[in-house]
Amino acid sequence: MEAAKLSELLIEIESIISYIEEKELLYKEKIDTTHVAHQESALNLIHYLSLRSFDIAKIQKKLGELGISRLAKAEGHILNSLYKCHFYIKMLLGEQALFPEKGITTQESKKLTRKNTKQLFGYRKKGRRVRIMVTLPSEAAYNYELVYKIAAAGMNCARINCAHDTPEVWHLMIDNVKKAAIQLKKRIKITMDLGGPKIRTGALEEGLKIKKITPNRDDRGNIIHPANIKFTSNVVEKNDIPVYDKDWLSSLQINDKITLKDTRGKEHKLKVSEIQNDGVSVKSNKTIYFETNMVLTTKNGATTTVGELPEIQNYLNLHTGDELLMYKEAIIGKKATIDNENKVIRPACISCTSQEVFSQVSIGDPIYFDDGKVPGEIIACSENEIKIKIGTTKPGGAKLKSDKGINLPASKLNIHGLTSKDKQDLVFVAEHADVVNFSFVNTAEDVKQLHELLQSLNVDNKLGVILKIETNEAFNNFSEILLEAMKLKLVGVMIARGDLAIEVGWENIGWVQREILAICNAAHIPVVWATQVLENMAKKGLPSRSEITDTTQSLKAECVMLNKGPYIVNAIRLLDTILTKLEKYQSKNDSMSPSLSKL
Repeated sequence: MEAAKLSELLIEIESIISYIEEKELLYKEKIDTTHVAHQESALNLIHYLSLRSFDIAKIQKKLGELGISRLAKAEGHILNSLYKCHFYIKMLLGEQALFPEKGITTQESKKLTRKNTKQLFGYRKKGRRVRIMVTLPSEAAYNYELVYKIAAAGMNCARINCAHDTPEVWHLMIDNVKKAAIQLKKRIKITMDLGGPKIRTGALEEGLKIKKITPNRDDRGNIIHPANIKFTSNVVEKNDIPVYDKDWLSSLQINDKITLKDTRGKEHKLKVSEIQNDGVSVKSNKTIYFETNMVLTTKNGATTTVGELPEIQNYLNLHTGDELLMYKEAIIGKKATIDNENKVIRPACISCTSQEVFSQVSIGDPIYFDDGKVPGEIIACSENEIKIKIGTTKPGGAKLKSDKGINLPASKLNIHGLTSKDKQDLVFVAEHADVVNFSFVNTAEDVKQLHELLQSLNVDNKLGVILKIETNEAFNNFSEILLEAMKLKLVGVMIARGDLAIEVGWENIGWVQREILAICNAAHIPVVWATQVLENMAKKGLPSRSEITDTTQSLKAECVMLNKGPYIVNAIRLLDTILTKLEKYQSKNDSMSPSLSKL
């Protein structure tokens, strides 16, 4: 590059440095209010935000041509990297220069992020930098074996969602996690989500407590394998049937017959094929519909009953063009009423958990249910009722269940802060958890409110806080939210991509999550990569190719969150393997180049 162009580039760099140092003085008071552990990081965050007020794309190209840092991965050490660029350009011009010592260095930046990550998420697994957080199902309260398997598979943090279950159930979950941690000689952090002001669908009519078990058949209906059914006091697998009468179970011998009538009145005689410590196994060549309290009888007349089976959750089946009524009153949702000619007499209906919504929406506003699976548009609204026209659904319709999220990305909703339930739940969280996940934080004022409550509970320097970024407003206010949160000692950020994708739009979620990662890198704040990670694997037992690609992107974060599902243990094992194997190719922001290898 010619000397004249080098001089121009030097002036541009000097101008940026001068601007950044001016901003540093303007934000000094705000930086000084952050926790002492974060003050250097808060200063670097101001440096980064100041740099990003410029469009430096042309400067980056010029720096790249010189073989100097393009500042593309310098979020955590902005001022130091700018001074290094300045130093190298001066050297190229043949001018005297001292190697810069200003600002956080690359190594100091990495050290700060590692320290903050360890304090928030605990120890990493050997060979794997990225932690794994797992959402516990309600079953984890009563099924210790499941919790043990989840922990053994690679869980570093257990997540409990206060939007579901009760304090008594949460306590049982925590006890099982702690027991598994002791048995496995590992440390597992407990994180708990406050439900927040999330808008959800109301209740539907109760579903039946029935379990259908069928043999494996080929396309012609011929049996490939009989169904393997286990009557047990410790339900773990899909085909386990709960029986809590241990005397009845222990009385059974190999080849004993168990007689029952299923929900259709069909009689089945099942021969005991195997005896285990916690139950007995039988095989069946026929489909059986079990239900709670079904009577089981042995050959000598001894009887017992099937224990509580999980409810089959009811749903509204909605198709493209259908109408849906959403009520302010907490009514029980119902399916559409259809006449003999298949015409709709009354549309399907459901209630909404947030009464404030009804006065804050308008005709034409888009509305999304269940992370966007059921799209729609508001076609009429009143003080007590909203009429929705369902958008494009998959063939066969979309299933809308109770307690599913509702997003209104274009509506100007004035719903903020902690709910009364959140405040009650926080008392439990403060006593029993290591980290609180703050749902639907939208402003710095929301964070301030939480901080004051944590101070009143005397846990502000003990309980970690993870900010869940899941709305347009939160993203637009993210820098202010983060600076306010850095007044706390233990802070993290969760990119809650389900709600966030709906709020910001599918076309924007890619760059939005990238910006959140970059800002957190600048503040040395650990990030949780969340929502639908290996979802098909957890729910259906097989991952999709896009899920694997998404999982590799999570290496840019400090923690990955998995949601519950019947195959969650297998999903954790796969995630653990992927993260461990790819560690040598991706170290946080840095792409690495190990020697080429073959399969």
